[in-house]
Amino acid sequence: MAQRADFDKIELYLIRVLHTLITERSVSRAALRLQSSQPAVSAQLKRLRELTGDPLLVRAGNGMTPTATALQLAGPAATLLQEADRLFSVRSRQAGFDPLISTATFRIAASDYLDPLFLPELVAQLKKLSPQVRLDLMPLSGEFDYRRSLAAGEVDLVIGNWLEPPGELHLGRLMSDEIVCLVAEDHPVVRIASGRAWTVEKYLACEHVAPTPIYRGARGVIDDHLATLQLSRDIMVRSAHFSLIPLMVAQSLLVLTTGRLFCSRYVDSLPVRIVRCPVAFPPLTYYQLWHDLTHASSSARWLREQVREVARGLASHGMLQRSKARVS
Repeated sequence: MAQRADFDKIELYLIRVLHTLITERSVSRAALRLQSSQPAVSAQLKRLRELTGDPLLVRAGNGMTPTATALQLAGPAATLLQEADRLFSVRSRQAGFDPLISTATFRIAASDYLDPLFLPELVAQLKKLSPQVRLDLMPLSGEFDYRRSLAAGEVDLVIGNWLEPPGELHLGRLMSDEIVCLVAEDHPVVRIASGRAWTVEKYLACEHVAPTPIYRGARGVIDDHLATLQLSRDIMVRSAHFSLIPLMVAQSLLVLTTGRLFCSRYVDSLPVRIVRCPVAFPPLTYYQLWHDLTHASSSARWLREQVREVARGLASHGMLQRSKARVS
């Protein structure tokens, strides 16, 4: 209790005195810098010595030098003063976010359904523009409650696809994509997909592979839409590792139904083919979601702008690839 009582008596100004004494190595120079008197700073040094149990400054020839303890305290004292300035300075808050010098940590939860290159491109973009930021990338899974995590400030941004995004969150539409099927190049449907023989009934009867839903009780956007049509498909495999599904497809009779952009990344590296889906699905729309907690934050706003730019670049690349495919 005594230690806690001493801690509660330490005001921010005393930390500034400590840091100034250590850097100036002189009571008189510290007093001038603090615009205080030498007796007042001497009294504060005495108080600091009582609180730390260390002399902090000792005689060395004609001057004074900081002790080993004082040198250890200099860094934490500077950090505390900087954080206090950020916390209470209106001018600092109005200055906005400077990516070149920021050491912020961004926490992003994202599915890898959009494009296997999306997260690598996003990391490259963020590190190019803001070299000192840290990134925590988390997967969307059945065990991860992204709505609670956003509301608790544990996550800054969530990126994924929903038929109806949660209404209590802010959202930014990133891109929409055509829904297609990915199959092995020797799958029987390849021969019939270009004609009328590739029917809804035959599609539903195939062996399907689907990602594990991002929260308990969910079916996913494909099966949610099929349910509205009073249809259901035969899902033989569910996988939490979405980026591995094309490898499964390439070696089996499994059918993956998802966005064309994702599928197009694998047609040149795996023995797979993209075929049209006989079910009329609405476009697959991807969003970034955030909570009101970070809505006005300059750093979070900058992050959302970078996510939007990366998604726009990938979408443009996808349209170019589709245009080339039509020409050829």
